[in-house]
Amino acid sequence: MGERVRGRARTWRPAAVVVLLTALTGCSGFLVPAGEGEREPTPSARAATPPPPSVTPPPVADVPAQDPAPSPTATPSPTPTCPASGAVVTMGEVQAVMMSRAVVLTLTNCGSKPYRVDGYPSVQALGEDGERLPVKVNPAGSVFGQDKGPEPRTLKPGATVKSMLAWVSTQEGGELVMADALELAAAPDAGARVYPLEGHDIRYMDELNITAWRAELPE
Repeated sequence: MGERVRGRARTWRPAAVVVLLTALTGCSGFLVPAGEGEREPTPSARAATPPPPSVTPPPVADVPAQDPAPSPTATPSPTPTCPASGAVVTMGEVQAVMMSRAVVLTLTNCGSKPYRVDGYPSVQALGEDGERLPVKVNPAGSVFGQDKGPEPRTLKPGATVKSMLAWVSTQEGGELVMADALELAAAPDAGARVYPLEGHDIRYMDELNITAWRAELPE
């Protein structure tokens, strides 16, 4: 098994043509201020004649006020950042079928306005320094489902569409490019997110197939 460089990409030649890939894959509260002050002592009653010793009231002790217990601190859950485009793309877990691997991409309208979808996700393999690698991304289906083409849709805030990203091998592929991350976006002109691939053998790539954004995944 040798390793050589295609462009700036690190490459690896597997023992078989088929790519053997495995599973891939963020308050404060406040304190109620303590009250201050003391309870006033009870004055001794004046009498015309001293009371008998047996009926002399005992002295009243001063009782300082106690501080109330602080209120619990609430810790809200972090909210994801929404790009200026109003659409965010997330990557699901790796699926395996017949020695092939794929992940589901989900586009969510995270903004407050309707978002227009018509086309394919933008996918780019990146090297260890963030450079773009020569990994071809095809608008096509795979063993995970056929690509049915774009389906124009307008997503309401919170609505989603999905796409299937599959790792594929070609007869002329030969050497595999090793990527350190994938850059994903709803469209080429939309805000992108980078998903590191370190620790996963789906870093080794020949080509990638991607299906169009659809309300339902391809079959």
